[in-house]
Amino acid sequence: MKLVENKVVLITGGSRGIGEAIVHKMANSGANVAFTYHSSAEKANAVVEKAASNGVTVKAYQSDASSFAQSEALIKSVLEDFGRIDVLINNAGITRDTLMLRMSEDQWDQVITTNLKSVFNLTKHVLRPMLKQRGGSIINMSSVVGDFGNAGQANYAASKAGIFGFTKSIAKEVGSRGIRCNALAPGFIETDMTEELDEKTKAAFLAGIPLKRLGKAEEVADACLFLASDLSTYVSGQTLSVCGALNC
Repeated sequence: MKLVENKVVLITGGSRGIGEAIVHKMANSGANVAFTYHSSAEKANAVVEKAASNGVTVKAYQSDASSFAQSEALIKSVLEDFGRIDVLINNAGITRDTLMLRMSEDQWDQVITTNLKSVFNLTKHVLRPMLKQRGGSIINMSSVVGDFGNAGQANYAASKAGIFGFTKSIAKEVGSRGIRCNALAPGFIETDMTEELDEKTKAAFLAGIPLKRLGKAEEVADACLFLASDLSTYVSGQTLSVCGALNC
């Protein structure tokens, strides 16, 4: 069943990790997909080629989600190319982990700007077209770390916690016009970043996860598909954790 058939889905940070998994999930489920990448056109083009093999339209845009001006230009370009935007998935994010005593102002600013301000940037510019079409789904990628914190990640935790409050506020502001806004909070997921962890660190993570394994990017994409589809038309202002019961 094509749960998002003929919908237009825009995903930030779609050329790797969870973002790439979401691109493929949406394309496989019938959506026409626009996604952003930051630097590697070669990688982005490979994602386009694979996703488009599902018989849908897929296009990559080089854009920095942390830039207000670039975000505005991106929304304009996607509307020109696709005609509408039904789903926005704010997925772009970074980490700059270090203890607070060692954290620089730049490390703080980079994470807050990329992870939180980007959500404002894209949501701000997509709302007007969604209001005109009287419908849409906005999905913001948060993290369980935004809920329970993590040593060495004060900047990351703050950015992801901010997404919770932002999501609830937007859901209340635009719900009367048929626009839903929800957040996803992944736990420890198998990505390029977790592959770099040593076995001792991985074992420590697994000890706290009742399901006793790391999550897969595809499992986060499945939750994203639910929130993007008409299966969740009465779900708004919520945070769905995809964490294997970590810290529940």
